[in-house]
Amino acid sequence: MTARGLAVEKPKAIEGTTVRDAVMTLLRDLGMTTLFGNPGSTELPLFRDMPQDFQYVLGLQESVVVGMADGFAQMSGNAAFVNLHSSAGTGHALGNIFTAFRNQTPLVITAGQQARSIFPYDPFLYAERATEFPQPFVKWTCEPARAEDVPLAILRAYHMAMQAPRGPVFVSVPIDDWDRPCQPISASTVSQETIAAPALIGAAADALNAAKSPVIVAGAGVGRENARAALQSLAKAHQAPVWAAPMAARAVFPEDDALFAGFLPASREAIVAALAGHDLVLVLGAPVFTYHVEGFGPYVPEGAQLIQIVDDPATAARTPVGPAIVGNVADAIARLNAAANAAPRTPPATDAPHAPESSDSEAIRETLLMQRLDALRPKGIIISEEAPSTRGPLHDHFPIRLEDEFMATASGGLGFALPAAVGAALAQPNKTVFCLLGDGSSMYSVQGLWTAGDLKLDVRFLIVNNGGYAALDQFGALFDIEVVGSKLPGIDFVKLGESMGVPGARVSSPGELDDAIRELFAGSGPRLLEVMVERSH
Repeated sequence: MTARGLAVEKPKAIEGTTVRDAVMTLLRDLGMTTLFGNPGSTELPLFRDMPQDFQYVLGLQESVVVGMADGFAQMSGNAAFVNLHSSAGTGHALGNIFTAFRNQTPLVITAGQQARSIFPYDPFLYAERATEFPQPFVKWTCEPARAEDVPLAILRAYHMAMQAPRGPVFVSVPIDDWDRPCQPISASTVSQETIAAPALIGAAADALNAAKSPVIVAGAGVGRENARAALQSLAKAHQAPVWAAPMAARAVFPEDDALFAGFLPASREAIVAALAGHDLVLVLGAPVFTYHVEGFGPYVPEGAQLIQIVDDPATAARTPVGPAIVGNVADAIARLNAAANAAPRTPPATDAPHAPESSDSEAIRETLLMQRLDALRPKGIIISEEAPSTRGPLHDHFPIRLEDEFMATASGGLGFALPAAVGAALAQPNKTVFCLLGDGSSMYSVQGLWTAGDLKLDVRFLIVNNGGYAALDQFGALFDIEVVGSKLPGIDFVKLGESMGVPGARVSSPGELDDAIRELFAGSGPRLLEVMVERSH
């Protein structure tokens, strides 16, 4: 598309504040000076005379834009501002908007809209029913009735995004609104936390103290609230093993701690079997439970009491058994720690460490790759992961420690981890970001490599190349189905990375692996390592 042949009237100079001026001042006051976007014609006036203290981060596809903003918001702790192009751009972004909703990531998403004066004529790039398009995966949507209402709508959107449970919001803004006169507004203050009722936390503390064999199931809410160290203290006080909730998308507990029990599968019967023998199940910051396959029977072991503490009323409302307490998870853990008064308990048995993988074979196995990565990685890194078929070896051989951060997709949709790693590097420039990808999943948002290369961000990409969608083959085997369309031969990720400013290397033999990993983490700036692994059967 080109603009040739179009006649556009230049806006008349306006004395005083415009909508754009008011919004830029508001974003500065809210700490949202990093803007993520892929610009289109209906958004251009927003960026006229952009202030010098703002940074515009360009993503080459709208899903990449939202993924970068998601990683940035998670690692900064504040909502990120996103700008998309009308309905088409919103459509491209929907997959990662869905993921942001499941991740409970605060995003203020704006999208362009045609000029109000030509709405009746169904113009080109007109967003019909714009506010309905991203639903139900946004907390709130709005297309302001008047141009001068845009700043207030964005302020409201920010507060909605930041209130628990956090999540994305959406505002559609007509192109001619930005240059309209407007009264400046001030950023208001709205509380962002719901504190659980003291009596309910007191009852939970009493039950925990009285239990003979308690167990804790921790979800992403623990990671979002930076409560892992406090949970570590609580688990120690009660000698309670800690399981990671099914599909937890954040680090919930240091995996090298003796009380870490492992990762619950997303299957009802398997969960009940894993929690057998415990008389109290305390679920923190997670649903009860996330399932991936149909199941039957009880939700918890026979005779076990279940107590859930979560910040999302909707999640609490669908809890099938036991009391569900709504409130800030970090605050609840702190109060449970203060009330801890349990009789001495026998520490739970721990599993023997996994044996080292042999490096004598001709091919690299995923277990060996994870073991060598664990041995050679820097301390205190941010890990963004989307390698579904490698998740098992990752859990077994690459523990996420207390000083590490971890992100994955809570929705199950692919295309999140690569751009999220880019956003995380922008939010935490003093930390190394390690992005672990499968060859199939990396292609959902490979354009994000360009932003990493262009901004010279400290992101280290490792692509596990097993020649296709191996996780799909594994799932197909459960149903005795021969999966079609799961092979992806011939993609050269090193050349892809180099074409977008990210230098890379490829390794295919165990003897080359250690040197390749050391090189991956050496120096600064973006790098890519493609590891050819033996395909699991």
